[in-house]
Amino acid sequence: MSHNLSRPPAASAPQYKIWSVIGASSAGTMIEWYDFYIFGSLAAVIAPLFYPPGNDTLAYIAYLATFAVGFIVRPFGALFFGRIGDLVGRKYAFLVTLLIMGVATASIGFLPTFHTIGYAAPIILLLIRVLQGLALGGEYGGAAVYVAEHVPDSRRGFYTSFIQITATLGLFVSLAVILTVQYAMSKEAFSAWGWRIPFLLSILLVGMSLYIRLRMKESPIFHQLKSTGQTSTQPLKEAFTQWVNVKRVLISLFGATAGQGVVWYTGQFYALFYLQSVLKVNARTSNIIIAVALLLGMPLFVVFGALSDKIGRKKIMMSGCLLAVICYFPIYQAMQSAAGNHVVAVQSSTDVVTGQSKLTPVSIAADGSQTPAVEAPNPNVPLLIFLVFLQLIFVCMVYGPIAAYLVEAFPAKVRYTSLSLPYHIGNGVFGGLLPVIGLSLCAGTGNIYAGLWYPVIVAGLTFVIGSIFLKETRHIKIWDEVETNAEVNAEASAD
Repeated sequence: MSHNLSRPPAASAPQYKIWSVIGASSAGTMIEWYDFYIFGSLAAVIAPLFYPPGNDTLAYIAYLATFAVGFIVRPFGALFFGRIGDLVGRKYAFLVTLLIMGVATASIGFLPTFHTIGYAAPIILLLIRVLQGLALGGEYGGAAVYVAEHVPDSRRGFYTSFIQITATLGLFVSLAVILTVQYAMSKEAFSAWGWRIPFLLSILLVGMSLYIRLRMKESPIFHQLKSTGQTSTQPLKEAFTQWVNVKRVLISLFGATAGQGVVWYTGQFYALFYLQSVLKVNARTSNIIIAVALLLGMPLFVVFGALSDKIGRKKIMMSGCLLAVICYFPIYQAMQSAAGNHVVAVQSSTDVVTGQSKLTPVSIAADGSQTPAVEAPNPNVPLLIFLVFLQLIFVCMVYGPIAAYLVEAFPAKVRYTSLSLPYHIGNGVFGGLLPVIGLSLCAGTGNIYAGLWYPVIVAGLTFVIGSIFLKETRHIKIWDEVETNAEVNAEASAD
């Protein structure tokens, strides 16, 4: 190996440096997830405020559709900011995404409702959601790559798992902030104006994170790429017109991130929407159930990330998909029983006052007749927490190792662009559409379990495709490619 190359050996880097990199990257990424998910966490409270009055079900579905738009546009953000990250640098790209996300989220806190500005309210809300989706599309890839390019090859799964925690931690923090604000005021005050506080809090969080990130240096691998002339001049073209890389993207999407996306959103967001909309557990109790389960489950991201360094990424991710396929129906049947209000179906009915359709969960009354379900009077909260926690185990199995896998699967000079696209299609499209697809299937069929077919089918396909085509990557040393190419370039220049 040429002695002219100055490899920053991550394996011998001081622990404090690695942890400062992880801390700075994770803090900003967690805040972006907080901003992105607080929109969904407040769905039941603020959906009626931004749409025409008189049909809460329609407003809720429209809000979920707006929520889903943020996921749909994430791949476009991945392409746009991924290109910047591979051209200009990892650090610059996720500084810009953080700023965009913060401004967009704070804007929701100031946005007038339908009562004040009419149809402009849902239109502006939709545009803000698009900005959030674009920003998050660029954020995750940058943070994952930035951390992975600083840490030792032998512990990449362990260290990148802390970035993986940030998505669930962001959801947990959003729920914790909402619950804190709810407990500090009356239900009426929270519905009227208190819901704005969690959005406005983003201003402070983003300001702190920007300060931290401005002090960060560029990743050592990107610095090496730039100093040896190996950066790509056309990352989009190189990433998506060369078959060898397109093949990696397709296998990563259908053999890993699609299943990972639906498992992630089933275990957290669909579980929350299901508790509130179908099982009629009140919003505050539902938030507590999900928040406690998330808190219990978060350490498992690190457990499975570290385990992937020992036994491989593929085995753990495929096992998580398979367990989800097998266990979702029994788990949700147990949730129905634990809710205690005996919901057996959902029906579309007509509101006698407005004449509009609405979604009505139906339960069995004491005399055996079916009646519209009332709010669950005495849900078994510990059991519901345990059932959501079981789903979190599957989430951690598929999500904990996936950042390390994606980084190792793609070449350095188009890594940001390449890994961001399958990640955000898998999570943003396959996963992000899950709540609205799932609840729509329940409404369309009347079967409260019908929505589970979507994640079961997608996770099942990922298990099959991934088991056949996905390559194990834990033995890949990501510096080798950079050094080899640098040597080739140096020799060519000498000739």
